[in-house]
Amino acid sequence: METKRLTNAQTLALGFCLIILFGACLLSLPISSRDGQFTPFVDALFTSASATCVTGLVVVDTFTKWNLLGQIIILLEIQIGGLGFMTVGIGFAMMLRQKIGLWMRGTLQESVNMDKIGGVVRLTKKVIRGTIVIEGLGAVILAIRFMKDFPWYQAIYFGIFHSISAFCNAGFDLMGGIEKYGSFVPYQTDIVINVVLMLLITIGGIGFLVWDDVYENKWHYRRYRLHTKIVLSTSAVLVFGGALLFYILEKDGLAYAGMSSKEKVLAA
Repeated sequence: METKRLTNAQTLALGFCLIILFGACLLSLPISSRDGQFTPFVDALFTSASATCVTGLVVVDTFTKWNLLGQIIILLEIQIGGLGFMTVGIGFAMMLRQKIGLWMRGTLQESVNMDKIGGVVRLTKKVIRGTIVIEGLGAVILAIRFMKDFPWYQAIYFGIFHSISAFCNAGFDLMGGIEKYGSFVPYQTDIVINVVLMLLITIGGIGFLVWDDVYENKWHYRRYRLHTKIVLSTSAVLVFGGALLFYILEKDGLAYAGMSSKEKVLAA
């Protein structure tokens, strides 16, 4: 009797479902919460799905609800969800010097939305290396800044967590220790934190294929693929156009009350 193999799309969907369910089971256990109590499974499931699918929505404050283990589980799900579990899996396979078969290449192609299977492993290597470098650089800068407000070990951890969260566009933060559900509002006028987080979010958000195209063609805009041109131009219009509208509509409003003109521009 012939065994039917899952399609690439089914494999990806099943993989994400399993990661979400496994993460939810771990987060629901007492070992993951600060109060040492079981967390309602629906809350743990929501948090796990939000982290893996990098949405940033929460039903409990990340810092005050979860202990270090719980936060690391969330962070791992963010990283896997941001890169794609196939990218992470093949990265480990390459580290172990295992052969990447045709089926795995096809699934990876589906995961990163490439139009052809050729070069998908090469792209994966670039993605992993680029992610390590960019997240690492962001973590170092953020950690140095956080050392002004937190012990050095906490500053390093906060730098790593928020660099990964921003680069993966996850929206999770650990600022609940300052103000529950307060996010980065206490740092709304801090240039270093704002600029670093904005750059990480933007670089991570434009996508792997755009990275590769820009890396290959450098500053030669005319050589870029149509996809890259659309992503870059649309992102620029939305970011700067949105900022301009925020500034015009809110500069005299309650949201920016008490800020200087420079701080209003930064906030916008």
